[in-house]
Amino acid sequence: MFLENNIGVENFKRFKSFRESVYTPPKGRTPGRTITLYLLAGLITLLCLPWTQNVRSSGIISTLNPQQRPQQVNSFIAGRVAKWSVKEGDYVRKGDTLVVITEIKEEYLDPAQLQRLAEQIEAKGASIKFYRSKAETTDSQSEALNQSRSLKLNQLRNKLKQYQLSVQSDSMSYVAAESQLKFASEQMRRQEQLFTAGLKSLTELEQRKQAYLDALSKKMSAENKFYNSRNELSIIEIEQSATEQEYREKILKASGDGFSALSDMSSTQSEVAKLRNLLSNYKLRRSFYVITAPQSGQVIKTGKAGIGETVKEGDALFEIVPISFDRAVEIFVDPIDLPLIGKGQEVRLQFDGFPAIVFSGWPNSSYGTFPGRIAAIDPSISLNGKFRVWITPVKAEKEWPRRLSYGTGAKCIALLNDVPIGYELWRKLSGFPPEYYTVNNTRSTGKKQKNEN
Repeated sequence: MFLENNIGVENFKRFKSFRESVYTPPKGRTPGRTITLYLLAGLITLLCLPWTQNVRSSGIISTLNPQQRPQQVNSFIAGRVAKWSVKEGDYVRKGDTLVVITEIKEEYLDPAQLQRLAEQIEAKGASIKFYRSKAETTDSQSEALNQSRSLKLNQLRNKLKQYQLSVQSDSMSYVAAESQLKFASEQMRRQEQLFTAGLKSLTELEQRKQAYLDALSKKMSAENKFYNSRNELSIIEIEQSATEQEYREKILKASGDGFSALSDMSSTQSEVAKLRNLLSNYKLRRSFYVITAPQSGQVIKTGKAGIGETVKEGDALFEIVPISFDRAVEIFVDPIDLPLIGKGQEVRLQFDGFPAIVFSGWPNSSYGTFPGRIAAIDPSISLNGKFRVWITPVKAEKEWPRRLSYGTGAKCIALLNDVPIGYELWRKLSGFPPEYYTVNNTRSTGKKQKNEN
């Protein structure tokens, strides 16, 4: 523009180089058209190239076995740190001593606590023997009382039978005396009539009166004896009932004493059981003074420091990371990508710290990736809004690096269907879901079938 306004193109035409080189158009096809054709051909070729659809996500190295994961070592009881046997970075074996703590609670400070508790158990055991002996004694006493009651009641039954016979005899004597009195009275009445008629003398009448008086006396004596016998019979019957009641009370009292002894023995046995439980708890608590390694590994993240520092129940002291574990990759997949993956599906992995050249669309051209297979998929969503997926190594293929540690970052590429690049661009622009493979579980070869979503 500056040249045209100030000098003009015509002024340059007088130069030979300008006329023959600069403004001389080429003969035939122009270079721009050729370049355009090459670019168009290259673009068409590129669009026809195969492209492997995939789902990408990231995660970390972990393990499916909970026993092989980093474990936090806690204090089972409250105490004071007395000795540290390890430091951060040390490698320990299962059962090695890590920390020694001492007691701080008042009820556990007595060094002879276990001995005194054992003495209490021994004393309670002697009480149990005493109560058992007392119960056996009351049983013997009850048995003796039963025998004595049986003898006493037999004696009273015999005596009662004797008095029953005596009452029966006195009753017969009383009846005979009444008959004799009645007969004497009748004779005396007739004698009085004969004496009035002058047929009998006064002496004979007086004799009859005397006989009547003797019969009356015998009748009264027999009657008195009969009632006395009946009274004695009643007394024997009452004595028999009283004796039976007395022995029953004695036997019941002896049985009650036996049951009381058994109850005391049961209570003492319960106390002994509680004391034994307490003794076991004390012994078990003392075993918690020495904290040992639950598994082999490396000590990290010490939570306490120094000697004499107090710890509470459940306080974290440090963590132990296992040296060897069955490696697996824990990744999190977006819900929109979850239908595209399935259990048993093969994936490619890239680990942090291990160089790799990754072409996501051309996995065969990638370098430094490792094979994996999806082992488990959580059916519930995690707190981060994604689904957790576990990936394990494929033993028959390339092994994972041996120096993979817990928490090492990993990137996962789940391979889907092979499609042309043009189709993939059109699919993404149209918002269509990708095509994917599903595992055919009916085949033992583990090959995949192509399904379209």
